[in-house]
Amino acid sequence: MQATPAAKPAQTPPAAPDFPQIELTLPIEGMTCASCVNRVERFLRKTDGVLEANVNLATEQARVRFDPTLVGRDELNRAVVAAGYAVRPEAPAAQISDALDGAAEADAARRQTETRRLGQEAAAAIATGLAMMALALWPTPLLPLAQLNWLLLVPATIVQFGLGRRFYIAALRGARHGSTNMSTLVVLGTTAAWLYSAAITVWPSLVAGAGIEAMTYFDSAAVIIGLVLAGRWLEARAKSATIGAVRRLAGLQPRVARVVRDGAELDVALASVQAGDIVRVRPGEKVPVDGVVIEGSSAVDESMLTGEAMPVAKGPADEVIGATLNTSGTFLFRATRVGRDTVLAQIVRLVEQAQGSKAPIQRLADAVTGWFVPAVLALALATFVVWLVAGPEPKTTFALVNLISVLVIACPCAMGLATPTAIMVGTGRGAEVGILIRGGEALQSAEHVDTVVFDKTGTLTRGRPALAEIVPAAGVEQAELLRVAAAVEKGSEHPLAAAILEGAAAHAVTAPSATGFEAAAGYGAHAHIDDRVAIVGSARLMRDHEIDLTPLMDAAQRAAAAAQTPVFVAFDGRLLGMLAIADPIRPEAATAIADLQRSGRTTWLLTGDQRLVGESVARQVGIPLENVIADVRPADKAAQIKTLQQQGKKVAMVGDGINDAPALAQADLGVAIGTGTDVAMEASDVTLVGGDPRLVATAISLSAQTMRIIRQNLFWAFAYNVVLIPVAMGVLYPFTGMLLDPILAAGAMAFSSVSVVANSLRLRRFQPPIAPVTARAAEPAMRPAG
Repeated sequence: MQATPAAKPAQTPPAAPDFPQIELTLPIEGMTCASCVNRVERFLRKTDGVLEANVNLATEQARVRFDPTLVGRDELNRAVVAAGYAVRPEAPAAQISDALDGAAEADAARRQTETRRLGQEAAAAIATGLAMMALALWPTPLLPLAQLNWLLLVPATIVQFGLGRRFYIAALRGARHGSTNMSTLVVLGTTAAWLYSAAITVWPSLVAGAGIEAMTYFDSAAVIIGLVLAGRWLEARAKSATIGAVRRLAGLQPRVARVVRDGAELDVALASVQAGDIVRVRPGEKVPVDGVVIEGSSAVDESMLTGEAMPVAKGPADEVIGATLNTSGTFLFRATRVGRDTVLAQIVRLVEQAQGSKAPIQRLADAVTGWFVPAVLALALATFVVWLVAGPEPKTTFALVNLISVLVIACPCAMGLATPTAIMVGTGRGAEVGILIRGGEALQSAEHVDTVVFDKTGTLTRGRPALAEIVPAAGVEQAELLRVAAAVEKGSEHPLAAAILEGAAAHAVTAPSATGFEAAAGYGAHAHIDDRVAIVGSARLMRDHEIDLTPLMDAAQRAAAAAQTPVFVAFDGRLLGMLAIADPIRPEAATAIADLQRSGRTTWLLTGDQRLVGESVARQVGIPLENVIADVRPADKAAQIKTLQQQGKKVAMVGDGINDAPALAQADLGVAIGTGTDVAMEASDVTLVGGDPRLVATAISLSAQTMRIIRQNLFWAFAYNVVLIPVAMGVLYPFTGMLLDPILAAGAMAFSSVSVVANSLRLRRFQPPIAPVTARAAEPAMRPAG
């Protein structure tokens, strides 16, 4: 996919490969810049059996997809080591998630310790360098120059090889494997300054014969190391902030649960809760794991996961989600999903995967960083030679200063951090407001969407159909109509079937046994009752079976005009009647459509209902009637999406993620409406956990802002190097008579990385433009005709 993404080529979700695949996350040690990322990726990808490898500098992780029959973790570890880096030990598989167990705390502690150490080393190096500078520039010389140089040699050596030790380790590790990195540039630049200074300190005659004063650069080398360390310190602090979303999600989980065992209530560690346990939740406590209420009632605040501001009423048979907050009553529930299977664990894994992904726009930066450090080394050498041969006196001093400046100012770090930091903050912020974005490719696709297609049921409507009207044919009893309809629908899992069965139960109708059930996708179903055919479904299905609908067509059109779905019932070739089923429109649906239209995007409605029903819903939510596509079977929805794409539109499809999977896969951006429990929808690029359709516009807006930040970061990273490397080479000297001081070069290099991360952190302030919806659509009241 390029910068302007094209339509996905397949109309259905990709078929599973004929070999097993495993995805593994490897925590990498020793990466310092984009060149490191490129090298690790290259070594992993050329390993036999590896299908895909993406390395993230900000998270210091590699996500690898591979064929386990050809390669395993040991081979992947060896590939990383061969690249010149190391793999930290992996957390035990039994743990819930790296972000939900002690591994997260250990990682946070490691980062905190490393950040503190960087800060201390930076402060010590800068203080030492400034002290040496003060001694050298003191108005009244405290010591002769030769003695002063010997005095400065000791602290300069401690800074160079003590506080700067990490740079030598990284550079030598790369050199052993034939690679260069950011540390290579720092080591060469500062070592050149230290070596030159040490040489004229020990052998001052080297320059005395040429009439050059024995000036050293001990202070410059020390300050450069300090500034680079300070940049790493600021960068580490900023990177810790970018992963805050996952930590905040992990922090939602309580530590203990109150489990009922042998009639007694016991507080146990969360890891001890098993599926099937009965758990008590009291007012003000968090629900520890996912489950189903079996006793009691309450209102549960699910805003931390779904973004829904109002607490949700819970009673027997209702699902509850782990990490949500019980606000009022007390209840017992049976645990159904624990550990890695909980909704919270799924969300954290999705966010971690998204934060480890790359956007297609990153490919340019990856291509540049592959040759960046060798190119800088070549430019630095050329600069030294040109100034040494053609520069003014003292030529050696000018050549050395410019060599150091070029080596120090070059910064591939900013290019490596430009995309991943923005993706991390953007996807993390999305998760906090109920938007799960699968990765950088989805972010980039969302930005270009100009057409949004909504499925009706469960997307613009509540997804809880109810029997609204019963219309028996002449001479047919209402009970007989419900009896036949319920007998057929007992074999169906369709939401309309559930509405019919609930309606029959409400009228105390007992359905007889039916055999030979067969569904006609998108149209209805038929079965046999006492060896006679019973049919329940749409007008088209009835016409296919030559059932005359004339007596009930007026009633069917009235129902459709009221946004109710007419379902006809026939038995043994005779029409028994019609059932009108209503699915209330979500109160926020009209606002969702208006938000998208205000942003300049076209909205469409795609439904399997007849056109009158679709048009009625469209009128209520604000979709133009000419943009209603009705009477579409689930299998044909993908073809409708493709037709819009062939017209040059960039299409987002918003559906339930299950019945609409082919259409979601076909669309440029698949958006699944979640219910709070089905967050890991494979066909979707984006999942809205709370099911609020207004989040569609929010997701697109967040994606656009994230991509804007990425472009700003990449522009700054490239512009910084394109402009300042020539300045460091001395191209302005003929016009200004001035050279770039290596200390200023080091400060600029440190600032470039920090500025990119800081710019990405602005996404943490993103606020979804959603106001609470107070009006509620009336639930349908079931009533017989007449």
